[in-house]
Order: sequence, then C-alpha cells, then structure tokens
Amino acid sequence: MKFGCHVSIREGYLGAARQAATMNALAFQYFPKNPRSLSVKAFNQDDAALCKDFCKKNNLTSVAHTPYPTSLTPRDNRKRKEVMQSLVNDLEIANACGSIGVVVHFGKIISLDDPLASYRLMIDVLNEILRKWHGDSKILLENTGGKPGTMGTTLEELVQVRNLCEHPEQIGFCLDTCHAFASGLWDGDNWEAVLEKGQALNYFSHLKVIHFNNSKYNTGLGKDRHANIFDHGYITESQFDQLVQTPELKDIPFILETPKEEIPHQVEIRQLQERWGLPTLTY
Repeated sequence: MKFGCHVSIREGYLGAARQAATMNALAFQYFPKNPRSLSVKAFNQDDAALCKDFCKKNNLTSVAHTPYPTSLTPRDNRKRKEVMQSLVNDLEIANACGSIGVVVHFGKIISLDDPLASYRLMIDVLNEILRKWHGDSKILLENTGGKPGTMGTTLEELVQVRNLCEHPEQIGFCLDTCHAFASGLWDGDNWEAVLEKGQALNYFSHLKVIHFNNSKYNTGLGKDRHANIFDHGYITESQFDQLVQTPELKDIPFILETPKEEIPHQVEIRQLQERWGLPTLTY
C-alpha cells in the first residue's frame, strides 16, 4: 500500500518530494503551479528532473492536480483556450517530475435542454488537448461528489468518456472516496457491488490514484466535505477495510486530502500504516 498526501511546492518540486519523504510517505500529490490560476508556468526543468530522480531513488510515486479553475466543460472559447493551454502545461510539468498523471475534475452540466452537450464538449476538449500531448503522464479523470444522478458520479460515465476519446490510452482515473460516498456511488456497505461493476466496465484497469478521504456528511447528500480517516467522518474503519484490502488496489497510491489542521498528515499517514500493517519507513 502506498499512502501519502497533498504537499506544497513552495520549496520547488524537489522540495515537495523531500517533504513527502520526511512524512514516511510512499506517494504524494502537488499542484504543478498556482492552484488559483490558469496561467502557463515557465517551470524550472532542473528542479523537475531532480524531483523525478529523487522519487525514483526513494520509491516515491507522485501525481499532479490541476488548478481549481480548470474545467473540461468551459462555457466560452476564451475559457476553453485558457484551460487547454493550462492543462498541457500541467502535463508537461508532471511529465518532467516523473508523475503518473494530472488529476482533473469531471465536467459539469452546461445545458438542461441537452443533457449530452456537456459530455460532447468534454470529449472535444480532451481530444484537442491529447492531440498535442505525447508524454507519459496521463489525464486522470476524477469522479464528482454531487447528488446521485448528477454529472460525473457514476463509473459508467467515466469509462464511456474515456472510451469515446480519440486517445483513451492517455486517460486514466482517480477515485475520490469522499466524492463516491457523497454521491451514493459507494454508500459504505456496497463496495462489493462497486468492485463488481468496476471490473465489468474495465474501470480498475485504468485506475491510477485514490483520493483517500472520509466524509463529514452522510452518503447520498451530495456534500463534498472531506474528513480525516479515523473517528472524524461517516465512513467507518470496517467500511474502509473492504476498500483498502481489495487486491485490485494494492499498487494504487492512496493520497490524503484530509483536514491537516485537525490531524497533521504525517500523523495520519502513520495511523494508516499502523492500521493496515505497513512498517515504518526510513529515508
């Protein structure tokens, strides 16, 4: 099991990797640039290369996350151009750092009159981006935490969007446990059914990262509010047990996006290692 958390790039990409290492993590996530901007970053190639080398030597897996304004369903041509330029930039940075991919939130509804319009736009945007991209890092589509039935809350949608793109081999998935719980995809007691459906759809073959979060609200309410894994949310340890111990997930990095103000990530990573039998690591 590869447990880790989101870390800052305040000290650069190598600094982010070192920060993760000091926490005894085996994985980490980072924003490749300002998380509140779609501006293209002229990044330090040497720093990225050092990050990649450090991760390789220390058995660290990294993944990037797009800035908050990134949308795969932009509402106008100006925003569409900004999103595409920014996402290609994110992929370039992730690739230089040796990261497995860039997590991108699923699109949102743009037309109540035409429910399929959002999916068509999403596929068009992904196609245009991936025609320009030939690196190893993938786009990782993340499930959303809306109410049941809203866009991006089912495995079928994620898989079908990937299948309909021109370059599905450049697309993977990110499963957020809080989002899955909030949307009712996983209600805590139906993991076996989720696993069976995911296997039938070939979802797990392309799952590259898990956002490992508890939920401050009960399942099916569509409220995306992350909580710490132990004793701070509605998902119980025994329910997490079923997920964590799934053979299909044994090589997938589990990234915490939990409130570090309540429990520091280093402490929570240690709790995860102790709970699921991982030894303390030494760097």
